[in-house]
Amino acid sequence: MSTPLADTTNPDLGLLYAVNGLAKRSPQWLDHLVSWIGEYGILIGLAMLGLVAWLQARRRPDAPVAVAGLLWVPLSVAIAELANLPIAAIVNRPRPFVDHSGLLVLVDGKAGTHSFVSDHSTMTMGVAVALFLVNRRLGWIAGGLALLQGFCRMFMGVHYPTDVIGGFALAAAVVLLLAPIAMAVLVPLCHALSRTAVAPLIRAPERGGAVPRGRRRGRERRAVRSEEQPPESDLAA
Repeated sequence: MSTPLADTTNPDLGLLYAVNGLAKRSPQWLDHLVSWIGEYGILIGLAMLGLVAWLQARRRPDAPVAVAGLLWVPLSVAIAELANLPIAAIVNRPRPFVDHSGLLVLVDGKAGTHSFVSDHSTMTMGVAVALFLVNRRLGWIAGGLALLQGFCRMFMGVHYPTDVIGGFALAAAVVLLLAPIAMAVLVPLCHALSRTAVAPLIRAPERGGAVPRGRRRGRERRAVRSEEQPPESDLAA
């Protein structure tokens, strides 16, 4: 039996029919493309953005802090997805095509699963918000992909607009509210790891085979001392 949320308001349902109607008027190859992007493509793109962000973070002066922020990206997404489990069970909202006819469903296997909130929207917006805290440029790109993800889910006929908005809100709340606690743990951890054998994962090695800081400082001190000593007199011969 449908819950009250299944009886969507006209704007919610109207927007869904409008976006899904684009799928009906599109060629089949475009429907398949959007379906692949909405199911896998955007998630792959976000993973690539995360890799780029990590490569850049390792070269920053505050590398341990930046890498700690990137560790928060997958952790926050996992927490948001776990938080969605009781929400989905309590709301128990069926997929839109269950209660409303005339929708073109572009992906199989969604019947019998919960519609609110959208898992894909939660994941993509969680990555976008957490990534924005570390790298604003990549965060904006990820945010654009998250919005595209929401559009694709409606285009595919598997989510209401409010499912997408709910996923965005849940992800942003988890990332922003728990970030101070997470960073209080992750930053010292990354600082500690930067002094171990896994240091290259935290901070990029210096180019040109540079001497480690301790040795470099020792050599600099010896050089200064040698310069301060007066040259030997020729009369010593």
